[in-house]
This record gives sequence, C-alpha cells and structure tokens, in this order.
Amino acid sequence: MTSSDSLPMPVIGLTAYLDPAVTEGCGTVEAAFLPQNYLAPVLAAGAIPVLLPPQGTDGGVVEQLLPRLDGVIVVGGWDIDPSRYGAEPHAETDAPHRLRDAWDSAVVREAVRIDLPLLGICRGEQMLNVALGGSLHQHLPDLVGDSPYQLGDHRFNAVPVDLRPGSQVAQVMGATHLDAVPVSHHQAVDRVGLGLQASAWSRDGIIEAIEFPANRFCIGVQWHPEQNPAETALFDAFVHAARERQLGRALPLRVEGGFQDAGLSAA
Repeated sequence: MTSSDSLPMPVIGLTAYLDPAVTEGCGTVEAAFLPQNYLAPVLAAGAIPVLLPPQGTDGGVVEQLLPRLDGVIVVGGWDIDPSRYGAEPHAETDAPHRLRDAWDSAVVREAVRIDLPLLGICRGEQMLNVALGGSLHQHLPDLVGDSPYQLGDHRFNAVPVDLRPGSQVAQVMGATHLDAVPVSHHQAVDRVGLGLQASAWSRDGIIEAIEFPANRFCIGVQWHPEQNPAETALFDAFVHAARERQLGRALPLRVEGGFQDAGLSAA
C-alpha cells in the first residue's frame, strides 16, 4: 500500500520579486528574490519551496511548469497595474511591474485551471481576483478615511477579521473570527472575480479573504500569515492539500483501456 510518508516531500512554487538588489560581491544587480519568512513556514509544514521568478510566458512555459509542482503560493509585493482591471492609476499606486504582473497572472490562471492548490498572500490575493476578472480599490484611505491597514516603514498593523461560516478559510482556521491578523496593504479587492467568493472582512467591510470554492484549495488572504510564526493553520492546510495532489499524481487510476496519471486526469 502506498502512503504519503513513502513519497518525496511536496514541491511548492513561490512567485518572486525581480528588482534591483545591492550585493557585496556584484554591486547592484537585477535579482530574483524572496524574504525568508515566506520560505520558513513552507519548510516547517514539510514541503520544499522553489522560487518562480518573473519571466516571459511564451511557448507554454507556465503550462509546462505548473503540473510539475504540488502547489503554488503567490506572494506579496508591488501594486498590480490598474490597466489589468480597466482603471486609471491612482496617484498613490506603485509604478507598474509589468513582467511580474504578466507572470503572476499566468501562474494564477493556470493553477486555477488545473486545480493546483493555491495560496495568495496580500498582492497574491489581489492577483487571484484580478486574474479572474475582478477589480481593486486602489487606495483605502480614500474609502475608510485613515490608514489602519498600512502603517508605512515596513511595519505591520494587526486588525480583527470576520470569516464567513462554512467558507474554506473558516474551515482551515477553525474559527469565524480572528482577533488580530498582520496587515500591510493600501489596496484591496473591490469587484470580486469570476467564480470567486469573498470569505473574510475587516470591521470597515474591507474584503480580507477570497476563495475559489470549485477547487480543492484556492484561498487568497489580504493579511500576511508568514508574519506570525505561531499561526501555522493556513500553511499547514495548504501543504496538506499539496501532499494530497502529489499522492494523486503518484497513484495510477484504472480507466477504460488502461491506467493514467491521477494528476493529469484532474486537469
């Protein structure tokens, strides 16, 4: 009998920054990188993290890559180009990072298409929404009157959120209310994308989580779970879903005329 314990650890792809970085040996270079606090909870949950640096998507790169992974995390970062959801840029919106936008969008759409476990964090949640046809509020202080969601200077605030009972994220967290989640965002989901559902809100009514309930695990959170090492539920549940997908790909399914790979059949 095959068990998940006898299989290699699941491999998790994480999208990455592609920006100038100052190094001791090479000076200032264009570099693909990711803060370690995104990698640590993946390792702690028993998976192998690999970076997915922004790149061109011609030639079916994403379609070739994602079936080789067991899950994907779309991480935080710069604001998404408003032209992707048909809006003019707000004065406070970041300059566009078009290569990363195109790459992350393609990764999200393919992950959803093949039902690859997906966790979106902050910008990653916003990209999940935009890639499926949704839109964003570009500057929350215009909406709520102040800036409790982004303190500046790379600091995180803590806000309470209410989770929709019965939602994927509520089941994962084992609660319908969280007293304090770490946030650092000045944008948020506005119009919800096709097939998505809002599943958590702040006290201001700002959407703080969305999900694609048709898939086995597809959750985007506006908060930063990687900033709270004591709270591992999201990463643990995500890696569990990735391990189940890995097991499904490893076990043959009997079909008419022979066997086929379980993962391919799910696509």
